[in-house]
Amino acid sequence: MNNIILSSQENGIAELTENLEQDPGIIKTYLEGLVPSLLGFLLQVVLAIVILLIGSRLIKWLVKLIRKSLMRSRAETGVTTFLCSLLKYVMYFILIMVVLSQFGVTTSSVVAVLGSAGLTLGLALQGSLSNFAGGVLILLLKPFVVGDYILDNGTRQEGTVCEISIFYTKLRTVDNKMIAIPNGSLSNSSITNFTQTGKRMIDLTVSVAYDTNLAEAKKVLAQVVEKEHGVLEEDSRIFVSDLVDSSVEMGVRVWVQSDDYWPVRWSLLEHIKNALDENGITIPFPQLDVQLKETVKNATNMPENG
Repeated sequence: MNNIILSSQENGIAELTENLEQDPGIIKTYLEGLVPSLLGFLLQVVLAIVILLIGSRLIKWLVKLIRKSLMRSRAETGVTTFLCSLLKYVMYFILIMVVLSQFGVTTSSVVAVLGSAGLTLGLALQGSLSNFAGGVLILLLKPFVVGDYILDNGTRQEGTVCEISIFYTKLRTVDNKMIAIPNGSLSNSSITNFTQTGKRMIDLTVSVAYDTNLAEAKKVLAQVVEKEHGVLEEDSRIFVSDLVDSSVEMGVRVWVQSDDYWPVRWSLLEHIKNALDENGITIPFPQLDVQLKETVKNATNMPENG
């Protein structure tokens, strides 16, 4: 068998050598035949690069134009960001299809491949698809918009919403950190929105001693509330909230704008402390009285040493 293979190879080499001897320009002819194909391929590559560059610039221009149009129509920032991101991905997909068509790849063949691999892609991209669906739900149901301060009770992350994209929502924390939370997680968890209603209630508890004149304490607290800038003049309440072991608990409830919540709260706590001190009202703290019993032993009952 080996002898037969070797003989056939030798015959092929001999035949090629004979053809080269009879027609020395066969290699030149073969190379010259490759030149048009090579030039055509290079032209396709150059054309594809040109289409890619022009298409990228055109997509950026269109996205910018759409963004400005949405902003002029006073669309929500989250909707604007989401739609611009979605349109950008769609247009880039179309651009890639146009580039591939320069090399003979048709749209129908790509669709057929994607269809046959749909199950595999669906399993591989289920997280991304969930985030995309979550982003759509957030924009439709509007549990929050850009500019709201929210708390994700699932991840315990909180901050100001600065961007709602296709797959992620970005939060900026009070210490200027950027947190990206998947839209799927946000759409499936409980969210606390602190700013959507426009105003918030400050609920404080102030402890006073049991011998305090409660009417006087209420008067002092009311004066502090009246003088505080940022407190809204609606339904402010001062009341006795509880009687605990070592103090009487006074409740102070006032309404403020959402943006003023923390500054007014801090200011109220400081002014309440100063006002109570100035009026001689004691703020008690937990105390524990310890009584020690000293056992006096009769010396006569003590055993003698030695």
